Amino acid sequence: MTTQFPSATIVGYPRIGRRRELKKAVESYWAGHTSLADLTETARELRLATYQHLADLGLDPANAAIPATFSYYDQVLDTATHVGAVPHRFTEVYDGDEVTLAGYFTLARGDSAQAPLEMTKWFDSNYHYLVPELSATTAFRVTSNAIVDDFVEAKNAGFITRPSLIGPVTFLLLSKAAEDAGEDYTPLDSLKDILPAYRELLARLHAAGAPWIQLDESALVADHDLDPAKLAAAIDEAYTALTAATDRPQIFVNTAYGSLKENLTPLAATGIDAIHLDLFKGDLPSAKELELLRGKVVVAGVVDGHNIWANNLDRSIKTLESIKPNVDALSVSTSTSLLHVPYTLEDEQALDPELRSWLAFADEKVAEVVQLARFLDEPESITEALTANRAARSSRETHPGVRVEAIRQRTGALDSGAFTRAAFADRASAQSESLKLPELPTTTIGSFPQTAQVRSARARLNKGALTQDEYTALMQDEIKRVIDLQEELGFDVLVHGEPERNDMVQYFAENLDGFDVTSNGWVQSYGSRCTRPSILWGDVSRPAPITVPWSTYAQSLTEKPVKGMLTGPVTILAWSFARDDQSLGDTANQVALALRDEIDDLQTAGIGIIQVDEPALRELLPLRKEDQAGYLDWSVNAFRLATAGAHSQTQIHTHLCYSEFGEVIDAIDGLDADVTSIEAARSKMEVVNDLDRHGFSRGVGPGVYDIHSPRVPSEEEVSELLERAVAKVPAAQLWVNPDCGLKTRGYAETEASLRNLVAATRRARANLNQLVSP
Repeated sequence: MTTQFPSATIVGYPRIGRRRELKKAVESYWAGHTSLADLTETARELRLATYQHLADLGLDPANAAIPATFSYYDQVLDTATHVGAVPHRFTEVYDGDEVTLAGYFTLARGDSAQAPLEMTKWFDSNYHYLVPELSATTAFRVTSNAIVDDFVEAKNAGFITRPSLIGPVTFLLLSKAAEDAGEDYTPLDSLKDILPAYRELLARLHAAGAPWIQLDESALVADHDLDPAKLAAAIDEAYTALTAATDRPQIFVNTAYGSLKENLTPLAATGIDAIHLDLFKGDLPSAKELELLRGKVVVAGVVDGHNIWANNLDRSIKTLESIKPNVDALSVSTSTSLLHVPYTLEDEQALDPELRSWLAFADEKVAEVVQLARFLDEPESITEALTANRAARSSRETHPGVRVEAIRQRTGALDSGAFTRAAFADRASAQSESLKLPELPTTTIGSFPQTAQVRSARARLNKGALTQDEYTALMQDEIKRVIDLQEELGFDVLVHGEPERNDMVQYFAENLDGFDVTSNGWVQSYGSRCTRPSILWGDVSRPAPITVPWSTYAQSLTEKPVKGMLTGPVTILAWSFARDDQSLGDTANQVALALRDEIDDLQTAGIGIIQVDEPALRELLPLRKEDQAGYLDWSVNAFRLATAGAHSQTQIHTHLCYSEFGEVIDAIDGLDADVTSIEAARSKMEVVNDLDRHGFSRGVGPGVYDIHSPRVPSEEEVSELLERAVAKVPAAQLWVNPDCGLKTRGYAETEASLRNLVAATRRARANLNQLVSP
């Protein structure tokens, strides 16, 4: 028996809670304040409330239009724990044959005995997923029934949802070989072994009455270091096996974040029942390509799930009308999951009404999907919506802040000299003389734990309960505490801790023209971690210095160098909702010039080390290799534009995290930073192999302390990582630092971890001295 696919759907919805209910419940459970039963009840309430809300917005509650994309932490981890993809090193995560919820969190966060799974960026987004570790001996089997239990829970409440898993090909492509897997093993080698677990889950869902399942195969829109014929064969093998079963739901394959291109043909040749096409970032299929999809439902992702600008309804209608005659069944959807955007504009009454009219958050995007689906049957039904949509687009095009002539003249006048510093050898000599740092200098990435008192002070300032002078005094007290702590611990290059900053991007957005910020625009970054991306809507400039007073105050407290801390232009774009009405390169140059002015003021004020963070450099890298050179050109140039005005004796640092360093090492070298710090602890210092192969010649700090886990690494663990680094990278280039900023950690674990970091560094220095002694 078949069930018709809904005419309007989405491929995912935010899951953290409109008021971050899940985040708070999960963190309360982790802290031991509430029970596992409390957490699961909050999750149940949130799931059912979400289904009802989406039904109220117009998605059919009885026809699988509502995707069941809830997760306690991460969708890749969910799939891993459903199919038994648990590394051998985790032995205490099971109750019988099932992974427990407590065990699930151990995989995500680690414990005293084991580090957690590695984490990296999800396609071209700021979402982070946990990387499964596989080998030829991974015992794939069904180890969780949660996907079935959640479907039954929804069905009993009156909702026929569409369960969701990462598809088998994408799951394997996103996985890594475990340390003991052997040199010749690749995760895709396990395809035949993993498919029975998928078939068993499909059979259980079919028995429970699920009419459709969504399998996310977004890795098929990206290039891989893999023979295309081998990938095509894997697609054929996977979906021939899954669709051959009679005891299964109908299979809907979601392919978000780009175009399938050469992978469309092998996927279309299988017996899948529906296929999603990202028609916002991806290409419009030709009539010949659409012919391959006859007999299947084509789910057109015409509403952007990745950004917050209102849909151009006229353009989407044109796309849908061009497809409809060439397919047997057409459904309207979002281009990606709405996981990447906030819940609703209803919570943003403080935004300027004109700006609000240009925007669409998750709920508004659901409404756009419903409107477009309705148009296909009743074109006259959305006349009023079309009129409002056209008026908003016209308002945006003519707003005076969108185009500022003075800013455009400045960027238009740039020449090659604006992107170039003195030679690195000359800079290194000047910096060595100026800074006089020891071997293996120690530092941190920038932020220190933000205490309840710091957050309370910021909230009171915003409410008018504190004056600016009172707030400044409290922040200076916290800065002194952080400086004193680093002095006591023995760090060589200090930071002021950034207590005055709510977020590394939002803080700059609040101080630059061309941006606005939200009140409740929370988006999940990983696990329970949420960010509030700013809205970059117009031409960007810096009306006044931003960080200079805080940095100069911190430097006045110590004889040791204190780093000035800035967020780089690419990261400001990537972690904001950037404007879509001009090229990202043009916008990046505007941001870069604002940062260049800030760097000039910092060094004039006596700050000798300035860190310009670019953790998102890899994030925006196009998924197709043919598009990557253009991106790397403008992104590298934007960083160089921001930093090229620095004097030779001013040491420029940058920081990258979860960036798959090896893939963009040429570009990172091209940034021409004096020192680059990068995540390396979870991957056990794998990055040093890339550094060694590349011959990276500048300063580098591969992280030795994973701050995304509450674990305190022992001195021995840090020493082992340092030994691996020293074995591959000349000690004269090495810095010692955590993986990332410490904002989300508590002071007790932070102090303990940093003490171990300094102790391990002293041990490493002693070993180096022994090696060079006569």
